[in-house]
Amino acid sequence: MVKILWVDDEIELLKPHVLFLQGKGYEVDTCNNGYDAIDMVGEGSYDLVILDEMMPGMTGLETLPKIKEARPNTPVIMVTKSEEENIMDKAVGSKIADYLIKPVNPNQVLLSIKKNVHSRQLVTEQTTADYRAEFGRISASLQSASTFADWCGIYRRLTGWEIELAESNDPSVGEVLVYQKNEANREFCKFVRRNYFNWINRRDDDTPVMSHTLMRSRIFPVADSHAKTTLLLIDNFRYDQWRSIAPLLRGYYDVEVDDFYCAILPTATQYARNAIFAGLMPLAIDKLMPQKWLNDNEEGGKNMYEEEFLRRQTAQNGRSYKMTFDKLVRPEAGRKLIENIQRIYEADFSVIVYNFLDILSHARTETEIIRELTEDEASFRSLTRSWFEHSELYTLLKLLSERGHTVIVTSDHGTIRVDNPVRVTGDRATSANLRYKTGRNLAYNSREVYEITRPEDVQLPSGNLTSSYIFAYNSDFLVYNNDANRFIRYYRNTFQHGGISMEEMIVPYIVLKPKQN
Repeated sequence: MVKILWVDDEIELLKPHVLFLQGKGYEVDTCNNGYDAIDMVGEGSYDLVILDEMMPGMTGLETLPKIKEARPNTPVIMVTKSEEENIMDKAVGSKIADYLIKPVNPNQVLLSIKKNVHSRQLVTEQTTADYRAEFGRISASLQSASTFADWCGIYRRLTGWEIELAESNDPSVGEVLVYQKNEANREFCKFVRRNYFNWINRRDDDTPVMSHTLMRSRIFPVADSHAKTTLLLIDNFRYDQWRSIAPLLRGYYDVEVDDFYCAILPTATQYARNAIFAGLMPLAIDKLMPQKWLNDNEEGGKNMYEEEFLRRQTAQNGRSYKMTFDKLVRPEAGRKLIENIQRIYEADFSVIVYNFLDILSHARTETEIIRELTEDEASFRSLTRSWFEHSELYTLLKLLSERGHTVIVTSDHGTIRVDNPVRVTGDRATSANLRYKTGRNLAYNSREVYEITRPEDVQLPSGNLTSSYIFAYNSDFLVYNNDANRFIRYYRNTFQHGGISMEEMIVPYIVLKPKQN
């Protein structure tokens, strides 16, 4: 039961109001002065205090800080006869929860109580009801979606509901949403399977912007039209994670564009990020610059030439920006970049690759305490926000806003939490990634994966003449039959990338316009 303390020097005249609240199920204690109120708050656990401002002896404004000192999290509703602005300012400055002008009627008081005590419950109840009403409309859209833009809309809606329902007290509605998102991913995988070959080989109005066309289609035009532009590419960054950090940036930027592009397959850094910076599919990179491409089974760093690829692409597209390129892997690199930020201020077009979320995803796989902190999608978003709020990246974005930089936020691919093992076999040269495999002599159930037996058909390089690729769907992950149970226990419910899902392929593309000082 919600417990309320009502403090007023004319409390006897308010007896009908007290009885009204008691009739609504509230427990209401009363007193007629600030001294008693302070004692009662110190001794009792109240969910809310209703405090009269005009009392003899100790006024409401004098009582308020004492109440806040004893119970800083208890909401206080101030009630007064005075409408003087300075009194309101003092009350608001003292962090009151609400402000009512006498004479108050019982329904006014009830509404304020509901707003301050029950708001979370009411919001989650309404949100749950709204999602149940929306469920049928989303299900219908899964059957009618025929373009990548349609699927971006579905993903946006599902992500929005996932965030809205994260605090719902109704576990059943969460289960319904998980079911619907899995259903959506199954349909999305079928959509990709039907269209991917054409996207890569036949450019038309239905072909989405993809990794290898992102720079010339989306990013160069922004840089051309703004004096100072910074591209921030955060590895493994999903749309729900963008939604989690976006509120922190409202004071510094307006969102000019909130959109998506399509990551190529495999949705892995080696392929997708090289394609972004080179403006080429992996097969073309391998053919044109064979010394700068390593296949999965070859030793060495797979993303060693990103800056060189980007400078080549800018020159080929007729751009001559004064450009900087920074790749940040460790926290100290972020601090060093801020210390030397003048070089970014002076550039026309600056590119910053930030690898922390990729590291966080791997840490969740390898570190028990991180796994416990991120037991579900909501907690993973929360950890992302907490990291961002205390990161050099946040500091950097605030500094760039002050200097008038337009910022593009995107990623090379997303990530998905996997839970369903799919067994495959292959030789020692087969790639290790859990969401795709490439190599010779792969054995698998073709109904469980998206198979590419001729890699050149989708502009992918081959390790040898008989290499093929397979990609996992939805939340599947690929395990070898040898020691499969150990791999399943270790990798189930970890975040992986490389395969086909909305989370991995539908990548956020955000343009932030700095607020005018």
